[in-house]
Amino acid sequence: MVFQFLDHRSCKIKVVHRKKVPMIAQLDKTYIKINPRKVIPRLVSYAFFEGRPLTTKGTWINPIVFANLEILKQIPFKKKVEKPIFIIGTGRSGTTILGVLLSMHSDVGFLNEPKALWHSVYKEEDVIGSYSRQNAKYRLFEKDATEEVIRNTNRIIGMYLKIIRSKRLVDKYPELIFRIPFVKSIYPDAKLIFLTRNGWDACGSIEKWSKKYKQHVGRELHDWWGADNRKWKLMLSELLNTDPFFQNSIDIISNFTSHNDMAVIEWIVTMREGLKHINNFKNCMYMLRYEDLIENPFKNISQLMAFCELKEDPNVYNYAERVLKKRPQHNKFEIQPQILPLFNETMTSLGYKNL
Repeated sequence: MVFQFLDHRSCKIKVVHRKKVPMIAQLDKTYIKINPRKVIPRLVSYAFFEGRPLTTKGTWINPIVFANLEILKQIPFKKKVEKPIFIIGTGRSGTTILGVLLSMHSDVGFLNEPKALWHSVYKEEDVIGSYSRQNAKYRLFEKDATEEVIRNTNRIIGMYLKIIRSKRLVDKYPELIFRIPFVKSIYPDAKLIFLTRNGWDACGSIEKWSKKYKQHVGRELHDWWGADNRKWKLMLSELLNTDPFFQNSIDIISNFTSHNDMAVIEWIVTMREGLKHINNFKNCMYMLRYEDLIENPFKNISQLMAFCELKEDPNVYNYAERVLKKRPQHNKFEIQPQILPLFNETMTSLGYKNL
């Protein structure tokens, strides 16, 4: 399927069915049919603001993205970015589909993991290694939100919203769950959506994704864990080594090499981080289970939009009705005996049954 733009002002689009091609910018036939006016904003977001991580195709576009971001940082634009919405959690937990759902809203501009944007304003944020091999940090704090960072972030996102003619930002970037103090220092009125998913399914999905998309580039291995396990190593040194929850098992965890074992650890540490922040940021953080969203989309979307202070929009519900479907559960897999109690405790804390 390809798109032919016939009238830029009215955003009328002719859909031509040809040989199947990869979906770009999360655009599918249903999305285009329900709200064609959202196609151009999504393509603009994809082409000029988000960037492409090292495990995906199209990384050739990154120099264009960074050039655009550098230009925007120099423009003294003063539009106030009001109540931006951030979707956080663990990857492969439904964060993308939730972001796409909210992007159907008439007031929303959606950025899908705009890691290039965040790397542009804070160079040490790239835990994957998509844009840099210099030192990186998982956690970012209030002190990291310098005046320059705040100014540049507001200029870029403010101009982004102006270009696509949207009032509110939805930014889906799961790892921001470790940077909430940093984000709140930039946007004190930010809304945070903590999306969870059953650990068996989330970890199983991570394992399959990493095996499917891994690739050797020169002497480096690129997969879910970054360039040569960069993300995994940072997780160990910065998140686990300082957490008493893992103190009795850190030596064993440090020797993990299987995608399943590593995924379980990432899921545990991320979910624990979210649960901690739910207590610290009760007024601005909303916890939503992916399974509840699938089971009762209308109720949960309505409650979510009320929390985000977004008006009701039928396009969001229409899209949800067509795309939110129950998926087969991932098969159970063996979890290291030393880690299984930590996994079970986290599942219980989230309200999931340990079957």
